[in-house]
Amino acid sequence: MFKDFDWAVIGRALPFLVDGMGMTLQLTVIAIFGGICFGTLLALLRISPFRPISFVAGSYVNFFRSMPLILVIFWFYFLVPQIIGRPIGGFYSVLIAFVMFEAAYYCEIIRAGIQSVTRGQIMAGTAIGLSYIQAMRYIVLPQAFRNMIPVLLTQSIIMFQDTSLVYVVGLRDFLTSADLIATRDNRLVELYSTIAVVYFILCLLGSLAVRRLQRKYTI
Repeated sequence: MFKDFDWAVIGRALPFLVDGMGMTLQLTVIAIFGGICFGTLLALLRISPFRPISFVAGSYVNFFRSMPLILVIFWFYFLVPQIIGRPIGGFYSVLIAFVMFEAAYYCEIIRAGIQSVTRGQIMAGTAIGLSYIQAMRYIVLPQAFRNMIPVLLTQSIIMFQDTSLVYVVGLRDFLTSADLIATRDNRLVELYSTIAVVYFILCLLGSLAVRRLQRKYTI
Protein backbone atom coordinates (compact mmCIF):
# COMPACT_ATOMS: atom_id res chain seq x y z
CA MET A 1 0.00 0.00 0.00
CA PHE A 2 2.85 2.41 0.83
CA LYS A 3 5.28 1.37 -1.94
CA ASP A 4 3.91 4.07 -4.28
CA PHE A 5 3.71 6.73 -1.58
CA ASP A 6 4.20 10.11 -3.28
CA TRP A 7 5.61 12.79 -0.97
CA ALA A 8 5.24 15.40 -3.70
CA VAL A 9 1.46 15.18 -3.37
CA ILE A 10 1.69 16.36 0.23
CA GLY A 11 3.93 19.24 -0.81
CA ARG A 12 1.46 20.39 -3.46
CA ALA A 13 -1.44 20.07 -1.04
CA LEU A 14 0.32 21.91 1.79
CA PRO A 15 -1.12 25.40 1.09
CA PHE A 16 -4.66 24.01 1.10
CA LEU A 17 -3.99 21.99 4.26
CA VAL A 18 -2.62 25.07 6.02
CA ASP A 19 -5.74 27.04 5.10
CA GLY A 20 -7.89 24.19 6.37
CA MET A 21 -5.95 24.02 9.63
CA GLY A 22 -6.47 27.75 10.02
CA MET A 23 -10.23 27.22 9.83
CA THR A 24 -10.03 24.31 12.28
CA LEU A 25 -7.98 26.26 14.83
CA GLN A 26 -10.16 29.35 14.47
CA LEU A 27 -13.31 27.36 15.19
CA THR A 28 -11.63 25.51 18.06
CA VAL A 29 -10.29 28.61 19.84
CA ILE A 30 -13.49 30.66 19.53
CA ALA A 31 -15.68 27.71 20.53
CA ILE A 32 -13.51 26.94 23.57
CA PHE A 33 -13.53 30.56 24.74
CA GLY A 34 -17.28 30.95 24.16
CA GLY A 35 -18.04 27.55 25.68
CA ILE A 36 -16.05 28.29 28.84
CA CYS A 37 -17.66 31.72 29.30
CA PHE A 38 -21.19 30.40 28.72
CA GLY A 39 -20.41 27.25 30.72
CA THR A 40 -19.24 29.34 33.69
CA LEU A 41 -22.52 31.24 33.64
CA LEU A 42 -24.47 27.99 33.46
CA ALA A 43 -22.46 26.53 36.34
CA LEU A 44 -23.21 29.54 38.53
CA LEU A 45 -26.89 29.25 37.65
CA ARG A 46 -26.89 25.52 38.40
CA ILE A 47 -25.60 26.05 41.94
CA SER A 48 -27.95 28.97 42.53
CA PRO A 49 -30.16 28.56 45.61
CA PHE A 50 -33.08 29.89 43.52
CA ARG A 51 -34.55 26.61 42.31
CA PRO A 52 -36.30 27.78 39.10
CA ILE A 53 -33.02 29.20 37.76
CA SER A 54 -31.13 26.08 38.79
CA PHE A 55 -33.77 23.90 37.11
CA VAL A 56 -33.62 25.80 33.81
CA ALA A 57 -29.82 25.64 33.72
CA GLY A 58 -29.84 21.95 34.62
CA SER A 59 -32.42 21.20 31.93
CA TYR A 60 -30.28 22.98 29.33
CA VAL A 61 -27.21 20.97 30.32
CA ASN A 62 -29.02 17.64 30.38
CA PHE A 63 -30.68 18.35 27.03
CA PHE A 64 -27.51 19.19 25.11
CA ARG A 65 -25.50 16.42 26.77
CA SER A 66 -28.13 13.98 25.48
CA MET A 67 -27.91 15.17 21.85
CA PRO A 68 -25.29 14.16 19.24
CA LEU A 69 -23.23 17.14 18.14
CA ILE A 70 -23.93 16.60 14.46
CA LEU A 71 -27.68 16.92 15.13
CA VAL A 72 -27.11 20.27 16.88
CA ILE A 73 -25.12 21.44 13.85
CA PHE A 74 -28.02 20.44 11.58
CA TRP A 75 -30.43 22.43 13.78
CA PHE A 76 -28.51 25.66 13.45
CA TYR A 77 -27.68 25.19 9.79
CA PHE A 78 -31.06 23.98 8.46
CA LEU A 79 -33.80 24.75 11.00
CA VAL A 80 -32.84 28.04 12.65
CA PRO A 81 -32.60 29.94 9.32
CA GLN A 82 -36.16 28.83 8.55
CA ILE A 83 -37.33 30.10 11.94
CA ILE A 84 -35.64 33.52 11.72
CA GLY A 85 -36.29 33.88 8.00
CA ARG A 86 -32.70 34.33 6.79
CA PRO A 87 -29.58 32.16 6.47
CA ILE A 88 -26.90 32.21 9.16
CA GLY A 89 -24.06 30.86 7.07
CA GLY A 90 -22.01 27.72 7.53
CA PHE A 91 -19.29 29.21 9.73
CA TYR A 92 -21.58 30.96 12.20
CA SER A 93 -24.06 28.09 12.35
CA VAL A 94 -21.39 25.57 13.37
CA LEU A 95 -19.73 28.10 15.70
CA ILE A 96 -22.98 28.72 17.58
CA ALA A 97 -23.64 24.98 17.68
CA PHE A 98 -20.17 24.27 19.09
CA VAL A 99 -20.43 27.00 21.74
CA MET A 100 -23.88 25.96 22.96
CA PHE A 101 -23.03 22.25 22.85
CA GLU A 102 -19.64 22.49 24.55
CA ALA A 103 -20.99 24.91 27.17
CA ALA A 104 -23.07 22.06 28.58
CA TYR A 105 -19.92 19.97 29.13
CA TYR A 106 -17.83 22.86 30.40
CA CYS A 107 -20.66 23.70 32.80
CA GLU A 108 -20.37 20.36 34.57
CA ILE A 109 -16.58 20.62 34.73
CA ILE A 110 -16.74 24.14 36.15
CA ARG A 111 -19.53 23.29 38.57
CA ALA A 112 -17.44 20.42 39.95
CA GLY A 113 -14.48 22.76 40.25
CA ILE A 114 -16.53 25.36 42.13
CA GLN A 115 -17.91 22.75 44.49
CA SER A 116 -14.38 21.48 45.18
CA VAL A 117 -13.66 24.77 46.97
CA THR A 118 -14.82 24.55 50.57
CA ARG A 119 -17.86 26.61 51.42
CA GLY A 120 -16.07 27.94 54.47
CA GLN A 121 -13.98 30.14 52.18
CA ILE A 122 -17.12 31.82 50.84
CA MET A 123 -18.32 32.39 54.39
CA ALA A 124 -14.94 33.83 55.30
CA GLY A 125 -15.11 36.18 52.36
CA THR A 126 -18.56 37.42 53.27
CA ALA A 127 -17.40 37.82 56.87
CA ILE A 128 -14.79 40.38 55.79
CA GLY A 129 -17.34 42.37 53.80
CA LEU A 130 -17.34 40.76 50.36
CA SER A 131 -20.61 40.15 48.58
CA TYR A 132 -21.44 36.67 47.32
CA ILE A 133 -20.52 37.68 43.76
CA GLN A 134 -17.21 39.19 44.92
CA ALA A 135 -16.41 36.06 46.94
CA MET A 136 -17.05 33.92 43.88
CA ARG A 137 -14.96 36.20 41.67
CA TYR A 138 -11.94 36.72 43.91
CA ILE A 139 -11.87 33.58 46.06
CA VAL A 140 -13.74 30.63 44.56
CA LEU A 141 -13.37 30.92 40.76
CA PRO A 142 -9.56 31.42 40.73
CA GLN A 143 -9.09 28.25 42.81
CA ALA A 144 -11.75 26.37 40.86
CA PHE A 145 -10.20 27.15 37.47
CA ARG A 146 -6.78 26.16 38.76
CA ASN A 147 -8.17 22.76 39.77
CA MET A 148 -10.07 22.40 36.49
CA ILE A 149 -7.29 23.22 34.03
CA PRO A 150 -6.36 19.57 33.21
CA VAL A 151 -10.00 18.56 32.66
CA LEU A 152 -10.74 21.71 30.66
CA LEU A 153 -7.75 21.00 28.46
CA THR A 154 -8.94 17.42 27.92
CA GLN A 155 -12.36 18.67 26.83
CA SER A 156 -10.66 21.18 24.54
CA ILE A 157 -8.78 18.34 22.82
CA ILE A 158 -12.12 16.62 22.22
CA MET A 159 -13.44 19.92 20.88
CA PHE A 160 -10.54 20.10 18.43
CA GLN A 161 -11.33 16.61 17.17
CA ASP A 162 -15.05 17.38 16.87
CA THR A 163 -14.42 20.26 14.47
CA SER A 164 -14.00 17.65 11.73
CA LEU A 165 -17.82 17.42 11.68
CA VAL A 166 -18.07 20.76 9.88
CA TYR A 167 -17.81 18.86 6.59
CA VAL A 168 -21.57 18.32 6.81
CA VAL A 169 -22.19 22.01 6.09
CA GLY A 170 -19.48 22.35 3.47
CA LEU A 171 -16.84 24.23 5.46
CA ARG A 172 -13.28 23.52 4.32
CA ASP A 173 -11.53 22.65 7.54
CA PHE A 174 -8.33 20.62 7.78
CA LEU A 175 -9.94 17.22 7.22
CA THR A 176 -12.30 18.40 4.49
CA SER A 177 -9.47 20.09 2.56
CA ALA A 178 -7.44 16.89 2.65
CA ASP A 179 -10.42 14.80 1.60
CA LEU A 180 -11.13 17.04 -1.41
CA ILE A 181 -7.53 16.86 -2.60
CA ALA A 182 -7.33 13.10 -1.97
CA THR A 183 -10.47 12.51 -4.02
CA ARG A 184 -9.43 14.89 -6.80
CA ASP A 185 -5.92 13.46 -7.22
CA ASN A 186 -6.82 9.89 -6.24
CA ARG A 187 -4.08 9.93 -3.58
CA LEU A 188 -6.02 8.66 -0.60
CA VAL A 189 -3.10 7.01 1.20
CA GLU A 190 -0.88 10.09 1.17
CA LEU A 191 -3.49 12.60 2.31
CA TYR A 192 -5.31 10.44 4.88
CA SER A 193 -2.01 9.31 6.39
CA THR A 194 -0.86 12.92 6.68
CA ILE A 195 -4.11 13.93 8.38
CA ALA A 196 -3.83 11.04 10.83
CA VAL A 197 -0.25 11.95 11.74
CA VAL A 198 -1.08 15.63 12.26
CA TYR A 199 -4.10 14.87 14.46
CA PHE A 200 -2.07 12.31 16.40
CA ILE A 201 0.81 14.71 17.07
CA LEU A 202 -1.40 17.62 18.14
CA CYS A 203 -3.63 15.49 20.39
CA LEU A 204 -0.59 13.71 21.85
CA LEU A 205 1.00 17.05 22.75
CA GLY A 206 -2.24 18.11 24.37
CA SER A 207 -2.47 14.85 26.33
CA LEU A 208 1.11 15.23 27.56
CA ALA A 209 0.29 18.75 28.71
CA VAL A 210 -2.73 17.39 30.61
CA ARG A 211 -0.61 14.76 32.37
CA ARG A 212 2.00 17.35 33.31
CA LEU A 213 -0.63 19.66 34.77
CA GLN A 214 -2.26 16.78 36.66
CA ARG A 215 1.07 15.87 38.27
CA LYS A 216 1.77 19.50 39.10
CA TYR A 217 -1.58 20.19 40.74
CA THR A 218 -1.69 16.84 42.50
CA ILE A 219 1.56 17.74 44.25
